[in-house]
Amino acid sequence: AGVLCAGSLALVAVAAPRGGAVGMESRQDELKKQVGYKAVDDYVRSGMVVGLGTGSTAYFAVERVGQKLASGELKDIVAVPTSKRTQEQAEKLGIPLATLDTHPKLDVAIDGADSVDPALNLVKGGGGAHFREKIVEATATTFVVIVDDSKLCAEGLGPHFPVPVEIVPFCHEHTARVIGALPALQGLGCRPVLRLGSADNNKVDGDKPAVSDNGNYILDLHFTKPMKDARAVAEQLKSTIGVVEHGLFVGMASVVLIAGKDGISQQERPKKGWFSSRM
Repeated sequence: AGVLCAGSLALVAVAAPRGGAVGMESRQDELKKQVGYKAVDDYVRSGMVVGLGTGSTAYFAVERVGQKLASGELKDIVAVPTSKRTQEQAEKLGIPLATLDTHPKLDVAIDGADSVDPALNLVKGGGGAHFREKIVEATATTFVVIVDDSKLCAEGLGPHFPVPVEIVPFCHEHTARVIGALPALQGLGCRPVLRLGSADNNKVDGDKPAVSDNGNYILDLHFTKPMKDARAVAEQLKSTIGVVEHGLFVGMASVVLIAGKDGISQQERPKKGWFSSRM
């Protein structure tokens, strides 16, 4: 059996028929590739400083930048990676890299998301890179979010995917208790869970605390009810002593590209509701 995110914390699904799971996975990978490539084709131009995201969808955007540099379609690109994994991928592709210390303003950043609500607020950090993603993407003139349609949360953020919170290891259990008692989290069925094993996924694949690229621990906040005010949750998490950064990206996305069975659609801020234009 597999686990599918739905309107509650988790819905257990029966095993797919032979070949079904593989077919579903390849379809999702193809959607990720389509939307990752399109983001680069539409938003990246020669001479730009580009933020490179982290994760299974952002992987294809990084791949596309490398392809277009190698073919000569793009020139004079400088990229700022958001994780060690992305840095390694970009180096293999020959993409020139820098940091915010030398290039403090980005023309565009491209990254995936774990959940997107109708206001284009995001949950990011399933791969444990949300601190570096946020500090890089906050400097971008245009922040392009790339997802497949399974990441859309019409009911609001929370139940669809846990919200990761990077915390310092010192007194981490105390920090988890303080977070669980925050006023904005009451009534949402919030359960803080320390991530164990690998930092780059929120599945338990070890018995020791997962350690981020920055040497910190990660709490995954599991919700049974959607947030009515994601900004209030974000502000209270950020103001908690011991919290380095959380995975709520509120009001940051410039545009969201969504890959689905009917093609790629686009939603721009500040338009309301889903997908105003079909591409």
